Amino acid sequence: MLKRYFVTGTDTEIGKTTIASGLLCAARRSGITTAAAKPVAAGCERTAEGLRNEDALALQAQCSPALAYELINPVALEAAIAPHIAASEEGAELSVSLLADGCQRVFASGADFTLVEGAGGWRVPLNPQQTLADLARELQVPVIMVVGMRLGCINHAILTAEAIAADGLELAGWVANLVDPEMSRPEENLATLKQLIKAPYLGFVPWLEDATAERVADCLDITPLV
Repeated sequence: MLKRYFVTGTDTEIGKTTIASGLLCAARRSGITTAAAKPVAAGCERTAEGLRNEDALALQAQCSPALAYELINPVALEAAIAPHIAASEEGAELSVSLLADGCQRVFASGADFTLVEGAGGWRVPLNPQQTLADLARELQVPVIMVVGMRLGCINHAILTAEAIAADGLELAGWVANLVDPEMSRPEENLATLKQLIKAPYLGFVPWLEDATAERVADCLDITPLV
């Protein structure tokens, strides 16, 4: 049975791509095929091949069989700002239907395990009427939540989990990712999160100077997902 998930986070810059790459790596290790989509990416660099996003490239590296960059990241925006603002400034259109079509093309590759990575948090706008949460609802896939472990993470995690449930989607699992190496009482915060989040706990990723997909995969348990 094909497994497809939407990866969201409790905020921006909390390691969604780091965790998604680790999950894909762990899936590859288990011998199954993998695919990924980053339907919209803001903060792309101009290259000889066109606009390229660091996060989308990291996901591409974990796709097996390989997928073309344009398939993974169909909407690439140059400015490293909120996607709807970057799209407006760059004359691009963002809509659920447009991004969902791109995701369906990735799904059509037939990989056993596919991740669709959002941008920022759960309610990031696409346009005045739609958010990335609406894309997850359109795709009707379960959600994996990345909790950025830093001060305030408990509130952010619980609110995000509640929003996912309110939107009628299943929280398939969550990962705690230490993004602040100076965080006070990380163990106590993690224990509280385990008590309050009613979904499978997939692992804790400590602060890593070199957070390769392989090292992150070592910290994760994808058993509930495959």
